Amino acid sequence: MLVLAQVMSGAGLTAGITVGALLAEEMLGSTGLAGVPSALFTAGAAVGALGIGRLCTRRGRRPGLALGYATGALGSVGVVVAAATGSVALLFPALVVYGMGTATGLMARYAGADLASPARRGRAVSAVLFATTLGAVAGPVLVTPAGEVAHAWGVPRLAGPFLLAAAAFAATAVVLACLLRPDPLRLAQELAARGAQDRGADTGEEGDTGTGGPRAGAAAPAGRHDVAVGAAVMVLAQVVMIGIMTMTPVHMLAHGHSAQAAGLVISLHVGAMFLPSPFTGLLVDRIGRRWVACASGPLLLAAGALAALSPADSTPALGAALVLLGLGWNFGLISGTAIVTDALPPDRRSTTQGLVDMGLAVAGAVGSLASGPVVARDGYPALALMGGLAALLVLPLAGRFPRRASRTAGPTGPGGWGRCE
Repeated sequence: MLVLAQVMSGAGLTAGITVGALLAEEMLGSTGLAGVPSALFTAGAAVGALGIGRLCTRRGRRPGLALGYATGALGSVGVVVAAATGSVALLFPALVVYGMGTATGLMARYAGADLASPARRGRAVSAVLFATTLGAVAGPVLVTPAGEVAHAWGVPRLAGPFLLAAAAFAATAVVLACLLRPDPLRLAQELAARGAQDRGADTGEEGDTGTGGPRAGAAAPAGRHDVAVGAAVMVLAQVVMIGIMTMTPVHMLAHGHSAQAAGLVISLHVGAMFLPSPFTGLLVDRIGRRWVACASGPLLLAAGALAALSPADSTPALGAALVLLGLGWNFGLISGTAIVTDALPPDRRSTTQGLVDMGLAVAGAVGSLASGPVVARDGYPALALMGGLAALLVLPLAGRFPRRASRTAGPTGPGGWGRCE
């Protein structure tokens, strides 16, 4: 059900990415403000991630994810109405609400990891992300057809993808609300509590449920450190990726490219964000979280350098740069997600994951807001190169994480990790 939901919602996730900046440039009449929509829906994603995480903790993944997608559908409708009426005052809050739906799309990856063992957690996360590929790649390609449908209904063409997003998010909410059974987080919590009781019965001591006790307390500092490392890796990859990606369509249209060409480049980028996920998940599980996280830095640097050096009229060169950008983000996201999930017991998992994704969204908002002024002042090549160089900060960050956990040692803390080799 998670795979089906991600396929359906993927098209909605890319609507704002593809035309959000173009719609803002058209309505506001300023390139320097073209990054505002991305900043707004990533700010909405921050609020949504925190709220969804808390709701999942109290009620489970099913109601949390379903409500998040329903909220995204409502925001998409608001964007369409704002574009049709020319109302900037409505556009901004609608983009914030739309962003809550994008937060849901990313948080679904945690649901895929709820019932996975640590040895297969990277592959579990990657399976859900991979499912997003079909819809996410199709979304930007449908920019022109969706625009024509919108125009036929008397709505500006650039609002067309948000019509698609509204339908995709609404359908996904219905599927999850009705068919995601059993709830993966609730089942993981029940299994963890049952295992703790069994261990307590075997030793003649009161079982540790993960909410207290000497074992959980002793492991908490290590768990917090691992959460911080995983979150930092994801945040860095996010801010670099969002900053460069947001301004690429604006850069292309300013140099004579069509909206269809910009949509194709974004499709390639989104494909690279999700399509390699099975391979990335296998690497995370086989060679370790640390090494995959470290590899994301050079990949993002290569993407920034290629984007900076690409001729402005070359669609293939910009497409290749955005493919590398998506791949670097994919490496950082999956490795960071596995690090964070490993460090958390089921009863505290979704709330902390929501906080981590809130930081991820805030980082994206910062990258979006900064990208427009940087391009207006220094140009797109400067933005791309600065982003690529900043990505190298992932090397000292990931270098502080243990190389790998022993596969033979038993669980010693919240994340079920053994001794570090």
